[in-house]
Amino acid sequence: MKHYDAVVIGAGNAGLTAATALQRGGCRTLLLERHNIPGGCATSFVRGDFEFEVALHQLSGMGTEDKPFVMRKLFDKLGVMDKVEFVQEHELYRLVVPGEIDVILPASWSGLRRTLQELFPVEQDAIEHFLVLCEKITLESFMTLPQAHRSNSEAMLKSMCPYFVEYGFRSVKDVLDEFFSDTKLKSVLGTYWLYLGVPPSMLPFPDLAAMLYAYAEFKPWHIKGGSQAMSSALVESFSEAGGEVRFNCGVEKILTRDGRISGVRLEGGEIVSCDAVVSNASPLITFNELLDLDQPPFKVQQDFKSRRMGTSAFVIYLGLDCTPQELGVTAASSFIYETMDEDQIHDRMGTLQTPLGGMLTCYNFEDPSAAPPGKSQVMLICLQYGDAWKSVAPEHYARTKYEFAEKLITLIERVYPKVRQHIEEVEVGTPLTMMRYLNSPGGAIYGFQQSAQDSVLLRERLDGVPGLYIAGSWTSAGGFQPTYMAGESTARAVLKQLKVKEVEHV
Repeated sequence: MKHYDAVVIGAGNAGLTAATALQRGGCRTLLLERHNIPGGCATSFVRGDFEFEVALHQLSGMGTEDKPFVMRKLFDKLGVMDKVEFVQEHELYRLVVPGEIDVILPASWSGLRRTLQELFPVEQDAIEHFLVLCEKITLESFMTLPQAHRSNSEAMLKSMCPYFVEYGFRSVKDVLDEFFSDTKLKSVLGTYWLYLGVPPSMLPFPDLAAMLYAYAEFKPWHIKGGSQAMSSALVESFSEAGGEVRFNCGVEKILTRDGRISGVRLEGGEIVSCDAVVSNASPLITFNELLDLDQPPFKVQQDFKSRRMGTSAFVIYLGLDCTPQELGVTAASSFIYETMDEDQIHDRMGTLQTPLGGMLTCYNFEDPSAAPPGKSQVMLICLQYGDAWKSVAPEHYARTKYEFAEKLITLIERVYPKVRQHIEEVEVGTPLTMMRYLNSPGGAIYGFQQSAQDSVLLRERLDGVPGLYIAGSWTSAGGFQPTYMAGESTARAVLKQLKVKEVEHV
């Protein structure tokens, strides 16, 4: 029987970063992935002349070479900065509500302030104060909040994180209503909620503040070759450090002995022993299906009872026989609403009715290599909950899928009327597609619903079994930066445990 210090289940973002950080930290690590390529959501596929990006819209947290932020430092630590090339985007997004708003926000903190104040001159002072708050609470969240949280001291929290104490557990809507009276301005500032899955009335304010500040100050980026290039680079760095990876290799059971992790049994029957398991699968599958206990630990059961499933997505991947300019694209990322009522947009996400909000991402707007010359790679997406699709009878699935695709294209055509006439290649994914490829309950792409009561500050780590660690969007925020960071922080926790274990054996 082979023995490893750690086994990582799943080569999604968190699994890849956890495995790479563990191996480079001196931990003998085995990475297992049931698919034949790494990445999970961070991958690509080919149709005709196009290689389609599966999920990445904008990568946050990078910073520039002269002003690096957390992700640039993390990727350098993981040994992949020299293996990938990043493409900077120059706009945050375009928001269009036909007949109401058509705004492009620049990817510049000073430019964002200036643009908003020019568009909404009556709210100039409020905009200034609001952006200062976004900056302060973001810096507290990254710099001082972790230390204050570890101290378990209310006095230290109030001293080190005054902005977080006042605004940290309020909703985006609550804070926007405090600062502004203009409904259009509030919609413009709250647009990134569609990257997080819950409307401003439910979204914790620090989550939106961090997105606005990080994207504007440290720029939105994409990866040349798509997110698959980063996934492949992480596997390469992991292997160079001596790690072992097995594809087409699923885990049948996580094994325990004497109340702690002892190994895993692979689908072929092979047993691998280890001191720690990092699961990049959802905790629902990890504890209810993979773990060899009759039932999850009581602490984990109680946690699950208070959770709500996060959103999935409906996605149309389009290869177009026209350039971005011919299509009318003026920013890589466009958000299109039928209404400024974000709660109404969110409520519609639980149905198969025509979506009230959607996104268009054009990948070769900033990176010409993302599509063949004279063509465009475009993704249309609207968030949806998986339950609506579970009720579709199998014999009606294909028809329902393409009927809904027509509805989403019609929404996007309100702003980009030439989309349909230029389609050369098309592929459609539903929440059921996400369930199948990601092995994710409900096809959830962000894990559990990211509301204020599910803040990581209010939740204990799901560590009901010694030696078992959960990594990914199910334990933190969803999206690329949070899951990369979750994997690395999980690796640090494992390395700390294994170091303690070594000391105990001395």
